[in-house]
Amino acid sequence: MASLQIIGIPQSTYTRIVRMVAHEKGAPYDLVVAPPHSPDVKAIHPAGKVPVMRHGQHEMFESSAIAHYIDSHFDGPALTPRDPRGDRMVEMWISYINTVTDPLLIRRYLFSYLFPKTPDKKPDRAAIDAMQEELAREIDVLDTALAKTGHLVGDKLTIADIYLLPILAYVRQTPEGGALIAKAKNLSAFFDRHAERESFKATVPPPPNPN
Repeated sequence: MASLQIIGIPQSTYTRIVRMVAHEKGAPYDLVVAPPHSPDVKAIHPAGKVPVMRHGQHEMFESSAIAHYIDSHFDGPALTPRDPRGDRMVEMWISYINTVTDPLLIRRYLFSYLFPKTPDKKPDRAAIDAMQEELAREIDVLDTALAKTGHLVGDKLTIADIYLLPILAYVRQTPEGGALIAKAKNLSAFFDRHAERESFKATVPPPPNPN
């Protein structure tokens, strides 16, 4: 058993983020599958959110804190610039993705497909159609941010980039989101390049259970 445990569900974008960080660092870990609000999770996170982490006597919650902990405590390539300005930029983009990108692309858009509140439980077309302009603007923001170097910060992979990849992986599977990303030259190239990383391939969520 690895001393590092990542506790959560593999379908969670945030669980995938910290798993990708561990893979990039070459840090052995055990994935303990536990849903939000389960006893294992609530024992560490006061709000019962995933992922949480256990490393020896250390326990931690919130994906950004966990990602930075793994980056700091294990060998392997640095996933932050390790200079004041670069580190601030990484934190800026993580915060942006958490407060703007994820709420729009995942919690509102994707969930209108996966967890619709419609009476027949079919995708909420009214909600999906109503947010198309917002989606296009957000994809343009991300595409522009990647135009200079192909990364959100600097010219190497950082935790900020890793935050974006699991979101794109889901959104690309939707009709509207997939089309928007395909037309965004920088964003689609960013995804295609990093989707070949071992950390990405090793953390692909399992397919939904048909039962």
